[in-house]
Amino acid sequence: MKKHLIHFLLVAVLSIFSAAAFAQTTVRGQLVDSETGEPLVGAAVMVEGTSQGTVTDIDGYFKQSVAQGGTLLFKYVGFKDLKKKITQKGASVDLGAIKMEPDAVMLADVTITSSVAVARKTPVAVSTLDPVFIEEKLGSQEFPEILKSTPGIYSTKDGGGFGDSKVNIRGFKSENSAMMVNGVPMNGMENNKVYWSNWSGLSDVTRSMQVQRGLGASKVSSPAVGGSINIITKSTDAKKGGFVSYGMGNDGYNKVLFGVSSGLSKDGWAFTLLGGKTWGDGYVQGTEFEGYTWFASIAKRFNENHQLTLTAFGAPQWHNQRNNQNGLSIKEWQRVKKYMGDDSPYKYNPTFGYDKNGQARNSSRNEYHKPQISLNHLWQIDSKSSLSTALYLSIGRGNGYSGTGDKTNRSNWYGATNGLVNNLFRKADGTFAYDEVQDLNEQSTTGSKMIMAKSMNNHMWYGLLSTYTTKIGEYLDFYGGIDLRYYKGLHQNIITDLYNGAYFVDPNRSDIKADNNPLANDPTYVNQKLGVGDVIYRDYDGFVMSEGVFAQLEYNRDKLSAFVSGGASNTGYWRYDRLYYSKDKSKSDTKNYLGGNIKGGLNYNLTENHNVFVNAGFISRAPMFDTSFINSQNSHARNGDAKNEKIMSFEAGYGYRSRFFSANLNAYYTRWMDKALYSSGTMDYKIDDVDISDRYTLNMTGANADHWGIELDFVAKPFKWLDINGMFSWGDWRWNGTATGYYFNSAGQMMTDFKGGVIEDMANAEEYKAQIKMDNVHVGGSAQTTAALGVNVRPMKDLRISLDWNYFSRNYADYDIDTSGTGFGKEIVIGNPWEIPSYSTFDLSAGYTFDFGKIRTTLSGNVNNLFNQEYIADARDGSKHDWESATRVFYGFGRTYSVRLKFNF
Repeated sequence: MKKHLIHFLLVAVLSIFSAAAFAQTTVRGQLVDSETGEPLVGAAVMVEGTSQGTVTDIDGYFKQSVAQGGTLLFKYVGFKDLKKKITQKGASVDLGAIKMEPDAVMLADVTITSSVAVARKTPVAVSTLDPVFIEEKLGSQEFPEILKSTPGIYSTKDGGGFGDSKVNIRGFKSENSAMMVNGVPMNGMENNKVYWSNWSGLSDVTRSMQVQRGLGASKVSSPAVGGSINIITKSTDAKKGGFVSYGMGNDGYNKVLFGVSSGLSKDGWAFTLLGGKTWGDGYVQGTEFEGYTWFASIAKRFNENHQLTLTAFGAPQWHNQRNNQNGLSIKEWQRVKKYMGDDSPYKYNPTFGYDKNGQARNSSRNEYHKPQISLNHLWQIDSKSSLSTALYLSIGRGNGYSGTGDKTNRSNWYGATNGLVNNLFRKADGTFAYDEVQDLNEQSTTGSKMIMAKSMNNHMWYGLLSTYTTKIGEYLDFYGGIDLRYYKGLHQNIITDLYNGAYFVDPNRSDIKADNNPLANDPTYVNQKLGVGDVIYRDYDGFVMSEGVFAQLEYNRDKLSAFVSGGASNTGYWRYDRLYYSKDKSKSDTKNYLGGNIKGGLNYNLTENHNVFVNAGFISRAPMFDTSFINSQNSHARNGDAKNEKIMSFEAGYGYRSRFFSANLNAYYTRWMDKALYSSGTMDYKIDDVDISDRYTLNMTGANADHWGIELDFVAKPFKWLDINGMFSWGDWRWNGTATGYYFNSAGQMMTDFKGGVIEDMANAEEYKAQIKMDNVHVGGSAQTTAALGVNVRPMKDLRISLDWNYFSRNYADYDIDTSGTGFGKEIVIGNPWEIPSYSTFDLSAGYTFDFGKIRTTLSGNVNNLFNQEYIADARDGSKHDWESATRVFYGFGRTYSVRLKFNF
């Protein structure tokens, strides 16, 4: 670490003192949108006929040297190219505000394929982050954390491993918000979740990142509930040139990155390539990581009517984790201080330890690679019509480690239970005793008692998203399209380590039922001695097929923009089992669910400065794959109570725009009905003195929630050298109503108790129904009040200093609403969860850009949580709904830092 720092500082110092400054004739100006007056960030400014050029800054300003009589060429995606011949004389020329006209062809490609909202036109609450902002503010943070100053957003690092962060929008978790890359949905097809470790390299290739809160403007057949995050990657807009950068930070953080772009050639070709590597020890104990980024985009503009772009992106990585089961109670965090010495106790990881050979081990580990390949075609059919089509492929390969064992010892892998560190297999220094696990297995005469397996989750995912656009008359625009998806996911648990044992007998094979698989009667199969590479617990494929259509009619005239849109989809689920079912019964039936949505809104520009908007919508969303089955891991049995969730949403907003000040104020209400709740576990009991181990699931429906809120954000530019931005967000998110459901065993039978009893007469089923009353209970897991204030100062040429304050309050501990003490035939009343203490943090960033010879160079640095504030970011509610009973508490990171040196050529 010290060696890296010396080398880094040496290069930086030499670069600064070697920079040559020459008095040159320069042209200055600001590029703005001719319709909205908003600055165009990252636009290319080139000297025609040469390779010289620059890009506009965060305010749209540029500075470029050019000979008298020369011509500047301005290029920006979605806008028509613009040329300016420089005839003025003098050492410095100021062109003032230069207005660029939107390009109908290119803008259509962006808004249709990528679902981008347009300010003062699209009636939704939206926040857009440009690449300059991301590069300046991100540092070594997780990519979703760049959104923490956005209204309605709550982002945390969860367990603290590389890529393990999460982001909620208006109190809705990732499975209820859409994450898209170039308009293509990327949420998991089976559970709709987003794992940001799969997308850790996106920050390096992002052209813009847009958050649409609420129903949004996404043109797909099944929109999200909470909102959407759409990441637009670099493409033909990238100017000719490239860069190389190196960054480093706390806890062994290192990152190298390079990129090169051809720019658009005279014959219409363009390509962009990018690659990088990130590695480090991790802030949390035992969370080493290594990640790579690769990105390639090649585009061909055949003529004014056709453009074809092939984009491929991937971020292969592995990282050790502190999973969310290993959060501790507040008192337990204080107790483990003795293990960490002078270091922060909140870095403690209860699954980190050493084996007999002194090798570091961690039973929580993830490795994955999920490249996305997309072929986009834009066809400008005529002056009124176009067709935008994206054919995409996602290939997932990877796994997460899962410690398991026989029914007596499998839970011994847990580093913590109910907020307390498990002391079994625990060394005096607090590390997990992997050597003692090896001893246990070596001394066993019946094979390994504790082993390690990897949960394989491979998939192939194909999709087609195509949108036709045409103009009807002078004021109407019509959009219509198809959204097709096919997904196959392979799920296996494979033994990776016997921990010095001779073999392993899978206790789950006793769950196989004779009527499903004749091998259940074969003791040789049930008691088979398994080794490394053999499959245990589960071995099945999950299939999802979705066909959808959508349409939108948009009216634009003078100051008024309005739209009405709708969509319909059919989603089918089935599974193929290789473990619990015989070949003739291995494929389940296919269950189809119809869903749909309708939404509409209007925006009215009162003046050049003021606008108002409203929108409303209704969604009927098909249940997820995991909800469709009683236990999707090892059973074909269907959940008969699974039904569509319904969502109603209303929103109104006001916007103000001027050159010096901009602000947005909006209010929203979302009503969520018939939310499905799902939980599973293991029950052990005896029948005729025979030990039985079986899995159970609890499937419930009828949960409702109301999400109200107001959001304000603003940007002030009182001086050219000073920017002030801020936001305030207040929400009131509560559950209501009574959810009901039944317990099922692995055979799909309704249960009467955890002793193997099943309901024989369905007329008596009501007697064993579980019920949860949740009136007026706050939704957990997200801060319902947030605020931010940032100051960006440029005290001298090419020097930037920023200080950002973020505040989080009314954050209620998360909880499993479906497992909060429910029972058979009982109504349980949920208490209000513990309110986590409010907290605020400060982040500092700075950058200096200079010429290193002919190479434009930037030295930048970030310090997050500047004052080392101690705070709780996440917690799981306890039985008493207070701080003492809260479990799975995670404290936020303390002070962290990073520095970076970037050479542009």
